[in-house]
Amino acid sequence: MTRRTAARGREEGPALALSRRVVVLFAVACGAAVANVYFAQPLLVTIGRDLAMSPGLVGVVVTLTQVGYGAGLFFLVPLGDIADRRRLIVGQLLLLVAALLVVATARTAAVLLVGMAAVGIFAVVTQTLVAFAASLAPPAERGRVVGLVTSGVVAGILLARTASGLLADLAGWRSVYFASAALTTVLALVLHRILPRHRAAPPAPLGYGRLLRSTVTLFARERLPRQRALFGLLVFAAFSTLWSSVALPLSEAPYSLSHSAIGALGLIGVAGALAATAAGRLNDRGHSRRTTGIALALLTVSWVPLAFTRHSLWALFLGVILLDLAVQAVHVTNQTLIHALRPDAGSRLIGGYMVFYSIGSATGAVAATSLYATAGWGAVCALGAAFSCLALVLWACTRRDGPGEVVKAACGSGS
Repeated sequence: MTRRTAARGREEGPALALSRRVVVLFAVACGAAVANVYFAQPLLVTIGRDLAMSPGLVGVVVTLTQVGYGAGLFFLVPLGDIADRRRLIVGQLLLLVAALLVVATARTAAVLLVGMAAVGIFAVVTQTLVAFAASLAPPAERGRVVGLVTSGVVAGILLARTASGLLADLAGWRSVYFASAALTTVLALVLHRILPRHRAAPPAPLGYGRLLRSTVTLFARERLPRQRALFGLLVFAAFSTLWSSVALPLSEAPYSLSHSAIGALGLIGVAGALAATAAGRLNDRGHSRRTTGIALALLTVSWVPLAFTRHSLWALFLGVILLDLAVQAVHVTNQTLIHALRPDAGSRLIGGYMVFYSIGSATGAVAATSLYATAGWGAVCALGAAFSCLALVLWACTRRDGPGEVVKAACGSGS
């Protein structure tokens, strides 16, 4: 990163060398923050028993966390375009710590639910970090940086269930949230020390209401964010179709695996997600359309081995690696392109894009679990393949990205 690039948009503070170690720190912080949204999933039965919650009320725990996350994407992430991003990130992390402590000490269902909603709201600091990393990266390396940081996000999502299950087995479900609060506090202190003060400079002064309206306006005016948001919705619907339901066949005969063993499947998924960091480098070279097409083809093909899950764990492992690699590649490409389109509005564009991600994730989860109960694993795989095929068809039907967009993706120029 040149001095000129590092100084642009920063008011004061120590120079930040965007070295690999700093990028890894961004990735770790992103993964740790987003993991909080998923910790509760393997703990629902235990939490319900401890707080005497009905099965229906226990299900609301995950829903409220996701709703909070969606609200945070729209109402908090856009602030990165007008606020000092270091203060915004550290402030959100500290508020996340407070929310985690509310959950960890909750003695009633009402307090737990309020805490879970707050955890979802402030966990969106993940996307503020992604937008910040993209804005600090040299244009020619933006895809690589976004790829590495986003790998942390995907790893956090996949490993959250494994970590929470192991900690809960060792010290109870509350230890999961106490441990996360401690880790988040450490990350807040480290990031406060390392990150520069960095206030975005919008073309015209923006109040909060106008800032939110401009998020909608940006998507209404620009074709690229709309197209990429639709890709994001479909690929994460496929991603959620697998990960929200795969525990069901694995917990039944012939496998009858324990919760810890099922959670360890996330380790296999991380291997595929990390392999997809090459997608960022391909984007830096101007191959965004080709990368998207290949990834969507792999996503579609992944459902073939996944369909044989009941007969072979090796088939499941192969399918998981292909699926996570493909989803990660499309996700990195999407974020790189939409940030490069309007660097001055990167937080708003990424926040808006992630709203579609949340819609896709929720749709896949609800549809997959309902379908498994009525039609079995084969129908779930057909659903995932349908989401994947629809995304591939959409890619094939959209016209080729214009030269201007390729230049913006590779060079990070504004519009």
